[in-house]
Amino acid sequence: MEVGLCKGLCGGGVTDEHVGINEELWRRRGGELCGVEKGGEGEEEKCHMDHVWHKRLLEAREAANRAYHPDPMKVTEEFNAHVIRHTNMHVLCLISILINWSMEGSNSTTRRRLLKYDGPCEATNPIDQCWRCDPHWEKNRKRLADCVLGFAKGTTGGKDGKIYVVSDPSDNDLVNPKPGTLRHAVIQKEPLWITFAGNMKIRLMAELMLTDDKTIDSRGANVHICDGAQITLQFVKNIIIHGLHIHNIKSCSGGLIRDSLSHFGIRETSDGDGISVFGSTNVWIDHVSMTQCEDGLIDVVSASTAVTISNCHFAKHNDVLLFGATDTFSGDKVMQVTLAFNHFGKGLVQRMPRCRWGFVHIVNNDYTHWLMYAVGGSQKPTIISQGNRFVAPNIQAAKEVTKREYTPESVWQSWDWRSEGDLMENGAFFVESGKKVTGPKTDIKAMPAEKVALLTRFAGPIKCQVNKPC
Repeated sequence: MEVGLCKGLCGGGVTDEHVGINEELWRRRGGELCGVEKGGEGEEEKCHMDHVWHKRLLEAREAANRAYHPDPMKVTEEFNAHVIRHTNMHVLCLISILINWSMEGSNSTTRRRLLKYDGPCEATNPIDQCWRCDPHWEKNRKRLADCVLGFAKGTTGGKDGKIYVVSDPSDNDLVNPKPGTLRHAVIQKEPLWITFAGNMKIRLMAELMLTDDKTIDSRGANVHICDGAQITLQFVKNIIIHGLHIHNIKSCSGGLIRDSLSHFGIRETSDGDGISVFGSTNVWIDHVSMTQCEDGLIDVVSASTAVTISNCHFAKHNDVLLFGATDTFSGDKVMQVTLAFNHFGKGLVQRMPRCRWGFVHIVNNDYTHWLMYAVGGSQKPTIISQGNRFVAPNIQAAKEVTKREYTPESVWQSWDWRSEGDLMENGAFFVESGKKVTGPKTDIKAMPAEKVALLTRFAGPIKCQVNKPC
């Protein structure tokens, strides 16, 4: 059989009912191998299920069921309690002083500029306090794995493995990647803590496919993933991505791509997301800067769960975060995401995030810019917004933080969307819904929104130097 690309037009293959995934997405992600089979009656195009991917999908579904928390509100309360308990008093004093000083600014952008910090290490939220001010952070890199909070708590990445140093920024061979490259590192079978020998710009020729139990840690180097293809986490578990600059990602051609030491297969054209989390569990994305990707910045789709996105900086983009890909795939009910300590900055338009089906805890983020809306969704997701600052644009029609997509009020009024302790500025307002809004809210409150500018002060990659606190 002469192998070719499947464009989602072939017959056969697995179905939504069979494996619990959208069939079109499954085909695009390498689930079917299509080609032209020559027989006695001429040529016929056929598709064959890639059994390696099918096995991974079934394993991913089992992992998602194990990672799913039956009481997500308990996770939100544990997060809030931890933040309040572990925020040091001297940090609170610093926050109060600088917040009062910053109020002299005329707008939120000015206030953030006034809050620039050029002194000794000052970790202003509990995730950073867990690791940042250790002058021996390079020798103790794996301590980072103990710091995740929220739904991805317990994610360890490559903590149990060796350190792999990426020394070569090239990406010239997609099937037999060169040792020392990032692509070679991420396909290894064993757990690995992946670091970088120095500053580098990596242009991925096709999507980068990770295997289980990996940490990508760029502390100590200025690493840009840009001008090429995306990072893809498909049917994997236990992943940490920390400190990368990801920008100008393009939709790139597929073809034969190795996704593990023991398997390579045909992939279709990638979407052009910055990071695609597809059917994966226990994923922590921390201190990443993302801007100007062709599709979304981060997608969390296809029954992914146990995800935390923290300390990231987002800018200059339209569709920012997508949690749940389609209105028809109810498998995303298992999705549980924590979005914490992030800064949504200049040039953003919408989807911060746009949610379907699952449960999303949006806590202590700083929304200083949007043009259409900040938080939206369809298909009855649960959205708990706590202790965030929302600064509306100077556009009267865009003052509302929330947007229910393609749904009449008679339907969305039963969705559980809560705003607790959020700070609304410049006319911003959050439209709540759901029966629980009129009843008792969560017992443990989030850190006050007035502290958000400092909690998110170091969002994005941090410049770390060896033998100095970050």
